[in-house]
Amino acid sequence: MSDDDRPSLLGNARRAGPTLLAYVAVLGVAIGLYLGLVRHAGDDLVAPHLEANGGVIAHATHSSLLWHVLLALAVIVVCARGLGVFFERVLKQPPVMGEIVAGLLLGPSALGAIWPDAAAFILPTEVAPYLGIVAKIGVVLFMFLVGLELDARLLRGSSHATMAISHASIVAPFFFGTVLALALYPRYSNDAVSFTTFSLFVGVSMSITAFPVLARILSDRRIQHTPLGVTAIACAAVDDVTAWCLLALVSGVASAQLDGTLVTFGAVAVYLALMFVVARPLLARLAAREEKKTGPVSLDVLAIVFASVLLSAVATESIGIHALFGAFLVGALLPHEGRLANEVRHRLEDVVVVLLLPVFFAFTGMRTQIGLVSSADDWLMVGAIIAVATLGKFGGTLAAARFSGLGWRESSGLGILMNTRGLMELIVLNVGLDMHVLSPTLFAMMVLMALATTFATSPVFAWITRGMPGLDEHASAVIEEPTEGRAV
Repeated sequence: MSDDDRPSLLGNARRAGPTLLAYVAVLGVAIGLYLGLVRHAGDDLVAPHLEANGGVIAHATHSSLLWHVLLALAVIVVCARGLGVFFERVLKQPPVMGEIVAGLLLGPSALGAIWPDAAAFILPTEVAPYLGIVAKIGVVLFMFLVGLELDARLLRGSSHATMAISHASIVAPFFFGTVLALALYPRYSNDAVSFTTFSLFVGVSMSITAFPVLARILSDRRIQHTPLGVTAIACAAVDDVTAWCLLALVSGVASAQLDGTLVTFGAVAVYLALMFVVARPLLARLAAREEKKTGPVSLDVLAIVFASVLLSAVATESIGIHALFGAFLVGALLPHEGRLANEVRHRLEDVVVVLLLPVFFAFTGMRTQIGLVSSADDWLMVGAIIAVATLGKFGGTLAAARFSGLGWRESSGLGILMNTRGLMELIVLNVGLDMHVLSPTLFAMMVLMALATTFATSPVFAWITRGMPGLDEHASAVIEEPTEGRAV
């Protein structure tokens, strides 16, 4: 320290002393006035009677609920990430498989059965609705990111093939499911449910492809940009939109309200027309305007994009085809190259993948009770359900893909990918359980089928496509270099 600096430091020290004394004096006067005047006067006041369900009591309840929700989120994120890394590096499975298992382990099938007190403390029943909302928001935002990565140029040359493959992958498992219902109905249904309703619902449950899980598998393997990956995403999108419409039809049959189903189809047509005729040009104009600017994208523009995603999700949810498709369509219509798309990915991706998306997989897994399947006959029926579901989905996709001109390996790989059902299947099964179309035992069997077909997808797909030009190197890159949680 130089001699010139010492006077300055001494002066600052001398000035700091009176300032500190003044601060202490002001604080002491304020405390004295409160204790001597305000508090003394307040002791003589009488407050109105507090109801048991309001005021401080309600605040305390909400406060307790908040920390339970935060604790549940923390546990889910840590378990999902830990098991995701384990599945990726040790078992050579996509991280999403670990996230599904994390949900099962935290649910009644594992933690709830082994240590009920811990399960009740970490995930009490009252936090389930809040976790459900967080989970749905997470998957909506993830599907927007998946749509943002979709290269429409690769779809234009194969749109007819995509439609043919996707519908064949619905019709075949739907038919086989209705045949299987002949054996399931006498054992696992009741006379309050007609065979028509039961068989149609079983057919729909066999027809589902897990759009989010399939997209996550492709993105984890870094093959979402390949022709096979893009075709698989497009087929799954068409597949699930059709399946949701079929689900609305079956629900209408169950409740004898077919007029509502016709309204749903009309609303879908109007929505699609508005999105392609109105929303698409506006999004393209917004992206083009941002290309002319420099610096980061403004918060106003990001607000417009996110509001568009949410409003589109609201529209599809309100007409009965699930909110995630509305979010996906906005991502697909927004130009996927350029400054706006890159900025949105950069700001949104990590939060969705690390925090929000695992809650979707874990929350849905926590609602599954594997212990309901107990007898040997039940397990034999589970095997039959898995076999029929795989035969219908894989076989229908393979036949249509070959007829459309794809080779045997490409057709087989696509058939395996379309056989992924995952937790979209669980959403459909929960609808059937809520409508009392499915018994709890059959619900558990269908859940096992969904998990088995999903877990088989990655290893079988890797085996079928091994050495395929332009594809296998992407898969091997993921095994050697982990994706570090990237979604798309």
